[in-house]
Amino acid sequence: MRVLLCPDKFAGTLSAPQVAAAVADGWREIAPDDDLLVRPLADGGPGFVDVLAAALPGRRIPVATVDPLGRPVPGEILLTDDGATAWLESAQACGLHLLDAGERDPRTTTSYGLGLLITAAVEAGARTVVVGLGGSATNDGGAGMLAALGAVALDDTGTALPYGGAALTAVATLDGAPRLRDVRLIAATDVDNPLLGLHGASNVFGPQKGADRADVLLLDAALQRWAEVLQQQVPGCPSGLGALPGGGAAGGIGAALLALGGRCESGIGLVSRAVGLNAALDGVDLVITGEGKFDHQSLRGKVVAGVAGAARDQGVPCVVLAGQVSTGRREAASVGVTEAYSLVEHFGGEERGGLSAALERPGEGLRALGARLARQWSR
Repeated sequence: MRVLLCPDKFAGTLSAPQVAAAVADGWREIAPDDDLLVRPLADGGPGFVDVLAAALPGRRIPVATVDPLGRPVPGEILLTDDGATAWLESAQACGLHLLDAGERDPRTTTSYGLGLLITAAVEAGARTVVVGLGGSATNDGGAGMLAALGAVALDDTGTALPYGGAALTAVATLDGAPRLRDVRLIAATDVDNPLLGLHGASNVFGPQKGADRADVLLLDAALQRWAEVLQQQVPGCPSGLGALPGGGAAGGIGAALLALGGRCESGIGLVSRAVGLNAALDGVDLVITGEGKFDHQSLRGKVVAGVAGAARDQGVPCVVLAGQVSTGRREAASVGVTEAYSLVEHFGGEERGGLSAALERPGEGLRALGARLARQWSR
């Protein structure tokens, strides 16, 4: 039997390659002669560069950057062998995983570190910079990123604003222009949320980053003012910036990239092409994908939906393994998912400590589920 393993990461526990390896180990215990193709995937969030570096010829260039609170952290860019394209991920500088629970405050966190990564890519000579967006702790509309690139937000007294989305309530103008040398920008994102409103960055993603209801209202109003300034001050900024699909990605970094002339593309689509997913699907009998939490958001452009749709188009069954599954069978089937299994249920359910076990022993659980699938599916 020929099986394609192409999971996303299990956020907070295992990388995508680790997930694939655990499932493969379990499968081989039962059916060692089957042919397993391993193609870990990402959609723009944490792990984006790791997955691409394993698939594309190029070199990883270390970059000193800062985290959402301005503290030094290591980052990197992936520069293709021809030097034309640089791939980077915002989560290396803006990631929620870089902060302890008590440090999460989207009113003050900054995307400045992402600007340092983009600057490094420009200085390396890249003509196209692909920015993976996802897993961010920020809600500053990319204001920190723009400051690092040379365009600083000022209030009406000409004073530079402090870090964070809340400060943008006082933004009046931009000082300077982004130093991009005509680089083409692409935002790789798994969401189509706009910058503003009920479905915007603050309302949908702010609470995940530590915002309460009052914070959400403050941040949405601040981003509305920020969008007005970008439209007034950035040459070529599209009109209606606050409502453009993808603008709400990574706390509004998507909108800042759009303002700079960039465009949004599907993160899973970009990665799938890079790793040759469609070619890998030819001749396989089963596809196994997965992610940490399989829920309604998974059906909107994330790895699982992208893989399941591609498998469905080729008439191949697709099984999802996840830490938790909250998507109904009918909803899952609508995107091409044949079956879905959860680590929580494997370990006995939440009432029997399954959630703790899934977080503490994900590799063990995935190996067991890999073996279970081999018993069910292998010839």
